[in-house]
Amino acid sequence: MKRRTLALLLACVLVAGGVAGCGDKKQDAKETKEESTQTDQEKADEVAKLIDAIYVQERTDETDAQCEAAKKAWDALTDAQKELVEGEFADPDYFGRDTGDASKDDPLNADEIGDNEILVVSFGTSFNDSRAQDIGGIEKAIAEANPDWAVRRAFTAQIIINHVQARDGEKIDNMDQALERAVANGVKNLVIQPTHLMHGAEYDELCDVVSKYEDKFETVTVSEPLLGQVGKDGEDINTDKENVAKAITAEAVATAGFDSLDAAKEDGTAFVFMGHGTAHSAKVSYTQMAAQMKALKYENVFIGTVEGEPEETACENIIEAVKSAGYKKVVLRPLMVVAGDHANNDMAGDEEDSWKSMFEASKAFDSVDCQIAGLGGIADVQEIYVAHLKDAMKNLKAAGSGNSGLSSTLKEGTYSAKFNTDSSMFHVNEACNGLGTLDVTKDGMTIHISLVSKKIVKLFLGTAEDAAKDGAKVIEPTNDEVKYDDGTTEEVYGFDVPVAAIGEEFDLAILGEKGTWYDHKVSVTDPEEK
Repeated sequence: MKRRTLALLLACVLVAGGVAGCGDKKQDAKETKEESTQTDQEKADEVAKLIDAIYVQERTDETDAQCEAAKKAWDALTDAQKELVEGEFADPDYFGRDTGDASKDDPLNADEIGDNEILVVSFGTSFNDSRAQDIGGIEKAIAEANPDWAVRRAFTAQIIINHVQARDGEKIDNMDQALERAVANGVKNLVIQPTHLMHGAEYDELCDVVSKYEDKFETVTVSEPLLGQVGKDGEDINTDKENVAKAITAEAVATAGFDSLDAAKEDGTAFVFMGHGTAHSAKVSYTQMAAQMKALKYENVFIGTVEGEPEETACENIIEAVKSAGYKKVVLRPLMVVAGDHANNDMAGDEEDSWKSMFEASKAFDSVDCQIAGLGGIADVQEIYVAHLKDAMKNLKAAGSGNSGLSSTLKEGTYSAKFNTDSSMFHVNEACNGLGTLDVTKDGMTIHISLVSKKIVKLFLGTAEDAAKDGAKVIEPTNDEVKYDDGTTEEVYGFDVPVAAIGEEFDLAILGEKGTWYDHKVSVTDPEEK
């Protein structure tokens, strides 16, 4: 009996244990599933942190390693885990979106540059096809037009540089890297061609970086952006804006399948060019482009901006303008050098705040089509950059070579003469056509120049090092009034600069508002007696 009782008791224990075991397995499975989900999110969060760490505008000694680590961690994720990546800036598209074949692009960062370099500076884009076609198209056009010069690339957006490097392994120089490369390669003459649209914040920042390297080269100059000089007001247009307006409109019309803009107008089709917009004073350039379209009688062409600055370029205002003009069909196209994130998302995206979606939501139009193509891929636009570069190089030659065919001895009198500098940031006001007034007396020669503003506050005949010494004899400014072609006037600083000889280059340091002296080389050439 005792044995049977013991056996029965043991059986009950085993049954009870079996039941308990089943319950534990279910619990374990549940916990394992929760643990698995948590692990997926943790892995995704780790990648998001790595992406956010390289989504910065400053390059450091850790950047290369951080880019490599982010890509390695992304590649280790499963497809399901990749969909969970979300950070302050990170999302699955950072590595996952297909923007084309990066191998088709040339970063133009080779050494062995030679004496003469053209540095093409762009904001940049992480969209591979656009980078190769739009930025690469401009670079190739410049290279073909200047076979004796080495063409190199720099981007101003480190965020984009890091994105391309991490995702595709393509390394693009930032401004400092490109300029240091030029110095290390012994470049003597440097011409910088920005692909920027206007004299905005990006252009200003570019010039600030260049100013730190000016004394490293024999000559250096910065060429004009695409739209040229900004002008005084919304009606102040120029040849550059006219050429751009004609080029981009013709391309958009042809892409839409029309024989002419008038044919599109008869069809009830309007073209809307969407720029970026800016809080910088250069935002008037967008108003000027609209004025240029009007001057060309392009009645069915409108200019807008993503940022809505200036105000009349905001999407809702453009929708109202197109609707009020009676057009029932709309073609959207970027007014940007590249067809990158803004073109693909802000303009043509499916989100409700994209321009395409907002035009459609207005219910005012029968069709809304998008042309996703940057300005840089248009041959006529490329030629505008080539022309700007040609003008900049003429000034460079004038500054560097002097005028050996002209006697440095002039009779006493007053002359108009060219005042040549080694930088587009320091030059005679455009109202003066590059000229100053040269006075020749028995005591010597002095040229009076009117500058572009009051940002240069003093000059010094010599180097910046000597100018900063105690007791240095500086040249104080005069208050000059210049008159532009449209009849408007402006008060700027002028200076009387001593000239030792015609056609001979000499040192002239400038002092800006920030209190720093900078070295420059200048020369006076082509005097014509008044």
